This record gives sequence, C-alpha cells and structure tokens, in this order.
Amino acid sequence: MNPIVTVQDAVTAFADFMEPTDAELNAIEQEMPVILADVDLLDAHIVTLDRTPTEVDERRIRRARRRALAARVALVNRAASTRLPGGAA
Repeated sequence: MNPIVTVQDAVTAFADFMEPTDAELNAIEQEMPVILADVDLLDAHIVTLDRTPTEVDERRIRRARRRALAARVALVNRAASTRLPGGAA
C-alpha cells in the first residue's frame, strides 16, 4: 500500500517571511513605466492577431513601440545617473 503524502510544504512555501523586500518593491516601482508601456505594446499587437492590421492599428503599434523604447531609455538613463559619482556625465 502506498502512503498518502500531503502537500503542506508546497502550500506553506510562500509564508509571510517570503514577502518582497522594500528594495525589491522599489525596483518594481522604478520599472513600472516600462512594464506599463510593454503592456500597451502587447495590447496593440493582440488586437491585430485575428485580422490584418489597418493603418490605424499600425500607427497604434508604432506609437506603443516608441513609448516602450522611451520608457526603457528613461529607466537606463535614470539608473546610469545614480551610479555616476559626483554627477559626472
């Protein structure tokens, strides 16, 4: 006869002490504009999955792509500016 094994470890694996740290939450907050821009880009692509993209769809995708790239550039520039000592460029 095979013993019945519980999944207690799997259920309690994410206990209260496993919450994200303040540093992790701050990192997520810093990256939120990039995340939201990527979601907009995905939405623009999803709209065109079941049909041929119209000119309006193509413009929406281009704008969303530009916003996503701009958000990434802003994040990289913000991270680079915090790393440089003394405000050197």
